[in-house]
Amino acid sequence: MNFHDLHELLRLELLRRIKQGALTGTNLAKLANFRQGHISNFLNRKRFLSLDGMDRLLAAQNLTIDQLIPLVLSAASSVPATHEIESIPVVSATTAMQEAVLNPDAVIEPLHPSAPQLQDCRAQPSPQRAHWQRFVAVRADRQQAAAMEPMLADGSMVVLDRHYTSLAPYRAQQRTLLAVRSGSGLVFRYVEFEDTRLILRPLALAYPIQLLTISPHQTPADYIVGRVCMIVSEL
Repeated sequence: MNFHDLHELLRLELLRRIKQGALTGTNLAKLANFRQGHISNFLNRKRFLSLDGMDRLLAAQNLTIDQLIPLVLSAASSVPATHEIESIPVVSATTAMQEAVLNPDAVIEPLHPSAPQLQDCRAQPSPQRAHWQRFVAVRADRQQAAAMEPMLADGSMVVLDRHYTSLAPYRAQQRTLLAVRSGSGLVFRYVEFEDTRLILRPLALAYPIQLLTISPHQTPADYIVGRVCMIVSEL
């Protein structure tokens, strides 16, 4: 977690409050003694705040850093350090999107990861997802893979961390690949949020950018199934 990550977490939290009607950009500017244009540029990712500017916004909203990242700080609680992940259930896309706890009948096969980094994955779930079974894998079909070539290949096993449903970058200065619910299907995309819409960006230039309008009383986290934390092309 660095300054860039905190900056993005603060921006998303303020956007959430504005969307819920608890705040307006004009009121926020007055409370923090900013020009309205300055706040607008910050909320729309057109301008970065200084450390002093972040402090002013936090104070204006009675926010603390601990309130922005409580789940990040306790990420290890979902996977004990002494517990080795021996297998990950491979499930259908529908199961990955909808089932909090997997029924054994829903497991297609086990995937045995060869990389130990899953145990060190940082979590950042929404409150509704904190108790979901964390890691699942889905097999990418031809259409899902084509939009993200060459990163994804048809038939790749995609491991999802369902305890990461945030738009905050997992690593600073790197785009985070997310699994997102789009209609009744599951897609893998780079995701941004602007106004009331999720912007789904493919890697392959032949595929268009998709726009998903967030339903009232929902947040981007309701559409994010999880972070792609591992891709296994050959088993």
